Amino acid sequence: MIGLGLLIRRELGLALRGGTDAVMAVVFFVLAAVLFPFGVGTDPAMLPRIGGGIIWVVALLAAMLSLERMFASDHEDGSLDLLYLSPVGLGTLALAKAVAHWLTTGVLLLIAAPILALLYNVPANAFGALVASMLLGTPILSLVGGIGAALTLGARRGGVLLALLILPLYIPVLIFGAGAIDGAIAGRPIAPQLMVLGGFLLAALALAPWATAAALRQAIE
Repeated sequence: MIGLGLLIRRELGLALRGGTDAVMAVVFFVLAAVLFPFGVGTDPAMLPRIGGGIIWVVALLAAMLSLERMFASDHEDGSLDLLYLSPVGLGTLALAKAVAHWLTTGVLLLIAAPILALLYNVPANAFGALVASMLLGTPILSLVGGIGAALTLGARRGGVLLALLILPLYIPVLIFGAGAIDGAIAGRPIAPQLMVLGGFLLAALALAPWATAAALRQAIE
């Protein structure tokens, strides 16, 4: 746990010194969500029905913007090789990277989402479902995204390959995240969708660091 805490602090320091990836993700999230009403119209009856789905789609696309560089800088400067030889282990490094990615990107998306929901006239009773679904779903995006970042490490046109690998895995999170918001708007119980998202999160916490470490080990060796 001490090693994990030190790695998370290191990753947060690197992210804050760079800063551009998190800012670009949030700017893309806001701009893309703002553009949708211009394309689909401003019908007050239609916007709330599609608002939750649009916010989730744009959120997962925004989270992908910084995934390609998750391990690339450590791989380029040799830090990844040193961490591989250290007693901390690649699994701990993968978990620390995912936590730092969520803290610098996912949390900002979580804060911006309710503000954007006002743009789509999402009812106030659905705001709790929006925040809860994103609180459970955005860490999954970081954990699963780490697997794709490790698999495409050092590959040419890695960003395109990363999208092809990760987007299919994001679909269940998108379905249940948007479904929770739609259920809250319609007055249906949202506990089933949130419980499924919670199960996905527990599975990702258990399996994603291990899968990411295996992909990193292959890239290093």
